[in-house]
Amino acid sequence: MQALYDYLSKKVSQVITEEDFDVIKGHFTYKKLRKRQFFLEEGEICKNYAFIVKGAMRQYYIDDKGVEYTINLFVEDWWAGDRESFVMQTPSVYYLDAWEPCEVLLITREDTLKLCAECSAFNEMLLKLDERNNIATQKRITSTISLNAEMRYQYFVDNYPFFLNRFPQHIIASFLGITKDTLSRIRKKMMRK
Repeated sequence: MQALYDYLSKKVSQVITEEDFDVIKGHFTYKKLRKRQFFLEEGEICKNYAFIVKGAMRQYYIDDKGVEYTINLFVEDWWAGDRESFVMQTPSVYYLDAWEPCEVLLITREDTLKLCAECSAFNEMLLKLDERNNIATQKRITSTISLNAEMRYQYFVDNYPFFLNRFPQHIIASFLGITKDTLSRIRKKMMRK
């Protein structure tokens, strides 16, 4: 729970009191996930959102031809889940699995809504989280439609260097919307510079 306290302390402008944190932590449950264990599968409703204390996860979609498309990557101090399924309580079209062994703190939709009503610090944190998520999504869409593969990779390296040693090349390539061979050529070209 210390990781969650540290995260909240950094993300809200007001000081988290011991009393507020006692209320907050009472709404979370701890869980371990094995490497490659599913947190969510296509067709399931995302009943929990996960705060990652330790480990790495990925969210992906599989098309009708069996091709995987990486949608999101997550590491420590990040939140993981299918936002649409969690909020709307509808079946997910995504898979979410632990890429490394994970330790997570889970919160249900019901507990999220209760905490928003009871604790202004948690509500503020959620608002900031949504703002950052919307900005990151806009940047990703813009880079996907306007940057070539090399520029997308450079942006990825500049902004998410911590992913490079946590995820294999084929997952990073999928996240960038390019092939593994294209990524390999880009990396070789960059090393020569």
